[in-house]
Amino acid sequence: MSASTPPDDGTQALTQLGRAAAQPASPEDATLERVPAPHRDRRYLVRFTAPEFTSLCPVTGQPDFAHLVIDYVPDQWIVESKSLKLFLTSFRNHGAFHEACSVQIATTLVDLLSPVWLRIGAYWYPRGGMPIDVFWQTGAPPADVWIPAQDVPGYRGRG
Repeated sequence: MSASTPPDDGTQALTQLGRAAAQPASPEDATLERVPAPHRDRRYLVRFTAPEFTSLCPVTGQPDFAHLVIDYVPDQWIVESKSLKLFLTSFRNHGAFHEACSVQIATTLVDLLSPVWLRIGAYWYPRGGMPIDVFWQTGAPPADVWIPAQDVPGYRGRG
C-alpha cells in the first residue's frame, strides 16, 4: 500500500455514503449497508433513535407515526447510518401494521449484521385513542455491556 492509497476500512464498497441517493420506494427496494466494526475486541452498545418514523396503515392508507429506539451490540459489523436512514424512510409509503414494521426493521438488521444482541422499542403514537408499542429483542442482553433504558415516556393521554 502506498502513502496515497487509503487503507480498506470497508467504506470503498458503500454505494450511498458520500453520494446522491434516491429515496427507496419501499423497504424491499432499500439497500442497507454495513462496515466492519471498529472495535471488534470490545463490547459496546450502539443506539439509533428515530423519533419521526412514519408508515401507512395497510387498511386505511392513513399515516402512522412512531418513535423508534434501536439498540445493538456489534460483533463484526456496524450498520452504515445513511443507509439506515434511507431504509427507515422507505416505510413512508409502505402499508403494514405496527407489529410488522417494527419486527421487520429489527430482523432485517439482525440478518445484515449478526450482532451479539439487538432490541427495538417502537413507540407508536395513538390512532383512535390507542397507542401500540412493540418491543422485540434477539435474546438476553449481554451482562458485560451498559444498556441504558430507552426512556421514551408512555402515552398518557389527557390524564
